[in-house]
Amino acid sequence: MSAKTKLKALLERIEAANAAYYERDAPEMTDAEYDSLRREAEDIAAAHPELREEARVLARVGARPATGFGKVRHRTPMLSLDNVFSPEAFAEFWQGKRRFLGLEAAWDFVAEPKIDGLSISLTYESRKFVRAATRGDGTEGEDVTANMLTLAELPRELPEDAPDFIEIRGEVYMTKADFLALNEANPDKPFANPRNAAAGSLRQLDPSVTAKRKLSLFAYAQGETATPVADTHWGYLETLKRWGFKVNPLSARVGEAEAEAFQAGIGARRAALPYDIDGVVYKVNDLALQARLGFVGRAPRWACAWKFPAEKASTVLEDIEIQVGRTGALTPRARLTPVNVGGVLVQYATLHNEDEIARKDVRIGDTVELQRAGDVIPQILGVLKRGAHTHPFHFPTHCPVCGALAVRDADEAVRRCTGGLSCPAQVVERLIHFCSRGAFDIEGMGEKTVQEFYEAGLLRAAPDIFALPRHEAEIAKREGWGEVSAAKLSAAINARREIGLERFIYALGIRRIGENNAKLLARHYGSYAHWKVAMRAAIEIGSDARLELGSISGVGPAIATDLVAFFAEAHNLDTLAALEREVTVLDAAMATASDSPLAGKVMVFTGTLAMARPEAKARAEALGAKVTESVSKKTDFVVVGEDAGSKAKKAAELGIRMLTEQEFKKMAGL
Repeated sequence: MSAKTKLKALLERIEAANAAYYERDAPEMTDAEYDSLRREAEDIAAAHPELREEARVLARVGARPATGFGKVRHRTPMLSLDNVFSPEAFAEFWQGKRRFLGLEAAWDFVAEPKIDGLSISLTYESRKFVRAATRGDGTEGEDVTANMLTLAELPRELPEDAPDFIEIRGEVYMTKADFLALNEANPDKPFANPRNAAAGSLRQLDPSVTAKRKLSLFAYAQGETATPVADTHWGYLETLKRWGFKVNPLSARVGEAEAEAFQAGIGARRAALPYDIDGVVYKVNDLALQARLGFVGRAPRWACAWKFPAEKASTVLEDIEIQVGRTGALTPRARLTPVNVGGVLVQYATLHNEDEIARKDVRIGDTVELQRAGDVIPQILGVLKRGAHTHPFHFPTHCPVCGALAVRDADEAVRRCTGGLSCPAQVVERLIHFCSRGAFDIEGMGEKTVQEFYEAGLLRAAPDIFALPRHEAEIAKREGWGEVSAAKLSAAINARREIGLERFIYALGIRRIGENNAKLLARHYGSYAHWKVAMRAAIEIGSDARLELGSISGVGPAIATDLVAFFAEAHNLDTLAALEREVTVLDAAMATASDSPLAGKVMVFTGTLAMARPEAKARAEALGAKVTESVSKKTDFVVVGEDAGSKAKKAAELGIRMLTEQEFKKMAGL
């Protein structure tokens, strides 16, 4: 198998995992497997520079805030964490961060048990508690201030030495004992695990319900602050304790060489702890180094979560079902004899694709071993016992929904239905995606509602969603609805008639355009009008617009091909025109430092720099610059290091201003 074919197969699985996790809230693989796929794709890209851009697949931080709560915008984003699962991966992760900064010294960490709860941000103004917000999508969360006030251990005021303004981050959780007591008091509607119980309790519209449930809080991180609190993370935690916050007593300062032993020690104590943990978080102790490392995509570079191994069980594979996705992909799913894995009753497991079924030779009737970590849908590790009278599973060659031929390209691992928009399954899945959290996030337009309205003839394409309020009276008469629920649906749809450019691009369901790539495109083009014109122009191979698209860092040839293919289809342009009559697409949020001389500038780095190249790019982007990989007429600056080659030559030919590294640092305020 060629490198290109292997990479495409990996990206197919990564995209499917992203869709399951972020769009359907039904993750289908463990963190370990997901990270393994990403690493394998990155290794191939590193060995084949011509494929590197195609491998940049990232995950989103969280989910859009739910309706029913006020919204709170975090001054400093609440990020997710990169995961590692072994001593080797831990060492490799931190070695990569040394290369990023060009450092050699070992790291000094603060190690904190990773609590399985709900992330919270607490805002204090004039040293008084004023607001609490969930993480939400990392940028905007739900206002749960009234609910947090029911926690007796929440400090209402900070001492005189605290900043006038500060965001303090932590985790709301439920102890194992309080979880069991809650389920005993509510036997008809038990929670699956303490994490779900904590999240459900804090996100109650009625604070009196929250008050009846025992929640706890650990503080562990800092958001925006008016004045620095400490020079180290350990010093920050000590300050939090002095201010009256509860800090996990198992947190410790740990040298890089001591981390493996600390991990093993916490793992040995895990079962006896009064609360659930799923790993240990290791953070760089020096806050100045944290600032230099910054973050990439969904995660900071200065921290990682070392996760514990997944839990396993065995059961019987009763059937293999085929699901059809919005791009026509046929995805197999195992239906199992229900089994308890880590306190959760499991009935389904992912099988990924037909190659995976053949490789593991799983058959209906086999006793199989399952693996589950956290809230993911389990994966089948292998066959423990061959069932009687079994035979190999034959993957369908036709779509089980519309009957159209299902074909598999030579360089792909996925078989796809060729029915296109004539396939009801694909149309419905596209509509579900359009309404999903990462896209338009329309409350009430879930899978069942979309399916119902499609079957009733009310929905055929995305623009039809915004016509539903005009059918409110008709919907109210449908079984299970009524005037109140129909009015709520209309209000939810009308509330989404304005949408950010990145969400709009993602909602269109263009192949390979996940949330991260949608953000890259939105940030580069700025407005919907500019993006649309540029994509239409990019259809012409060799055009300036096509070259510009290919120069965006993170957008590879395959992504560019799928983008222009979307705009080459007349029915897609008709859909866009219809959506333009229904919604307003807001310009992308641009530079975070609009007063920077780099804000909005297109930059290229070439040659060897004293500053590590990744850090230089990250600093430029943080100041609002657009960093691309190739020089064009739209390039504003080319930062030239030693032994600069063709890029510097082209910049000179085009008359583009070239900066030395020192000039760049001065403009960046470094």
